[in-house]
Amino acid sequence: MAPTAVDVAAQTPPPSGVASKSASSKPVDLSIFPDGFKTSGQHPPLYDQLYPYSAFPKHITGPTVWSAEEYAAHPEQWTHVFSPEEIAELSAAADQFIQQGLPLTGINPSNFPLPGLAPSLRAMRNEVINGKGFILYKGFPVAEWGNAKSAVAYMGLGTYIGYPVSQNGKGHILGHVKDLGEDSTQIDKVRIYRTNARQFFHVDDSDVVGLLCIARAAEGGESDVACVHRVWNILQEEYPDVAELLTQPVWYFDRKGEVSVGEEPYIRTSVFYLETPDPEDPSREQRVYCKWDPYFVRSLSRFSDKGIIPPLSPAQVHALETLEAVADRVKLHMVLEVGDIQFVTNTHILHARTAYKDYAPHTGMPRRHLMRLWLSCPLNEGGWRLPFHDVNERKRGGIQVDDTPPVARLDAD
Repeated sequence: MAPTAVDVAAQTPPPSGVASKSASSKPVDLSIFPDGFKTSGQHPPLYDQLYPYSAFPKHITGPTVWSAEEYAAHPEQWTHVFSPEEIAELSAAADQFIQQGLPLTGINPSNFPLPGLAPSLRAMRNEVINGKGFILYKGFPVAEWGNAKSAVAYMGLGTYIGYPVSQNGKGHILGHVKDLGEDSTQIDKVRIYRTNARQFFHVDDSDVVGLLCIARAAEGGESDVACVHRVWNILQEEYPDVAELLTQPVWYFDRKGEVSVGEEPYIRTSVFYLETPDPEDPSREQRVYCKWDPYFVRSLSRFSDKGIIPPLSPAQVHALETLEAVADRVKLHMVLEVGDIQFVTNTHILHARTAYKDYAPHTGMPRRHLMRLWLSCPLNEGGWRLPFHDVNERKRGGIQVDDTPPVARLDAD
């Protein structure tokens, strides 16, 4: 297992089955949400909990800051190859789950026991949340297991990190990154993960994102991750005006029609935030984290053209271009092979992928296919202190449209 960060605080164990609702949870319809928890969804921040630029650190150090050059030379620091014993334990847990006939939407550590792997998964979880922010697992036998068993084992593994949340308006808690032939230029309607276009550096609406490679593209589709705290340090040194603008809640993010009744079709927010104070330890560090996706910022002209929201200013355009350029400078490039699993935090890592081209139909080769998880790590289970009203919801974040039920399909739709 790749080395782990020093605990920032005593970490509570990862989720272990259905727990009692947090104080902020609202009752849900158990016929729709059998585990008693509904994805919270996208929300604006609590504006009175946002901090001015003057409160942000000028330079960040510690386990969340890393060098792509060092990691490129030492992949053993961020890569773990599953052992035969670990694969056997995952296989047995998946077989047992399948034999019980349980719905995949209800998988959790209680019905997917991994007693041998659990200690290393706790260490990995801490490393992803509080350390370098990512890990690459290798050797998941997707060809041998097929998509159905692979999905069970992958989701079961993921529940040791967090609670799976809905990734779109259809309620997908098991997502599929696949080119469905949608027009990537229609960015006000289309989610880019459903196309073969380049994905610029961004984060997703969850605490952690997981990607399992089922099939590779003929060309491209390679992965990049960038350390947010190294990006921040460079912005402080070279572009402080950009850093300041990115801390201001003047950025509008599109919801692309995935909106519940009574919600606005966009969210006004910041790009860089500070954690809120720890009420039990006011001296504890308030870490810098990032919420960003340029596709969701650039797609709002249908509102700005009508004067409903302000258009991007020249300074904002410069800031988003600078953020992308700096992330590209510090990126760690990796290629996900079939059977690789990448887990990445969305608090202090930006991730991207190159454009890709699938094999021609006549070759008989499958299209590029990644199974995706969005995982929630609430505050009382070691997650970051975020200035949002759902900070302690079990399934904070994600995308939830009204009472759309969670689904876990085995392929894209």
